[in-house]
Amino acid sequence: MCEFCHEHGEGKKWYLQMKNYSEELLHADLTADQKAKVEAETRYQWTKRFWEGFVYPAITGAPNPSHYGFAEGPSVQTNKDEILAQRKTEHFGQVLPIEDVEKVIDMVDSITRMPCGCRYIHTGLADRRYCFGLGLDKWSILGKYPDAAASLEVLDKAEARKYFRHFDQEGLVHSIWTGVTPYVVGLCNCDRDCLAYDGYIIRRGLPQFFRAEYICQVDWDACTGCKNCMSQCQFGAMFYSSALGKINIDPHRCFGCGVCRAECPNDAIMLIPREAKPEVANEWLEETGG
Repeated sequence: MCEFCHEHGEGKKWYLQMKNYSEELLHADLTADQKAKVEAETRYQWTKRFWEGFVYPAITGAPNPSHYGFAEGPSVQTNKDEILAQRKTEHFGQVLPIEDVEKVIDMVDSITRMPCGCRYIHTGLADRRYCFGLGLDKWSILGKYPDAAASLEVLDKAEARKYFRHFDQEGLVHSIWTGVTPYVVGLCNCDRDCLAYDGYIIRRGLPQFFRAEYICQVDWDACTGCKNCMSQCQFGAMFYSSALGKINIDPHRCFGCGVCRAECPNDAIMLIPREAKPEVANEWLEETGG
């Protein structure tokens, strides 16, 4: 279990605990340490600032959106532990396979598909809807921005699952994000146009998200070596053995997103709990070894 599970989930998956989605948590006063790190009095104040500085520009094409801590490369600051602590407090994520995404969808009452601030900052393209806000009605957002209404899709659970299954087929990595931990603000679908993925994985900066609670494993009896799955992997974890005619997955590189399974015609890839592989059971953050 990742550290959020121990701190905010009582040893269970933190993102499947209803308390971390509650309106009470949203409006509760932050601790002095949290206030200093996020420069807000409550999570509600932070989420409104996040909306106005990161999401709204992606809807309207307004200039100068905020990066919200998504560094684009290795940090030039010296105290990396402090930077990482800041990120974990303010806005941090974890990779989720589609099964756990659907468990989150089944838990929540409010799902809004909305444009992605990362894609806008990275590509200059507005209204690219890869992000799913959870609880926007509690943020007092819906209805207060009439010029944004056309870009916000309020979804039922079946519609949300359909979109995520589509993104799974595309090979996008699903992730869940906090807005002042442990409050959950949304689900995303990431690739190299995502600032968090780009800064952490491509540019090898400090971590922006935990690996999943799982890793992927190949059933060699079922694998035919077709290589279809390799095009899906966003983390460079899959390798082909010409001698064996099989695919192998490096557990140290696997983030457990599970999207490789979508292209396997033989159901030869399975998810197993990360703790079932002792050599990677405590590997959560690439750069820190923690």
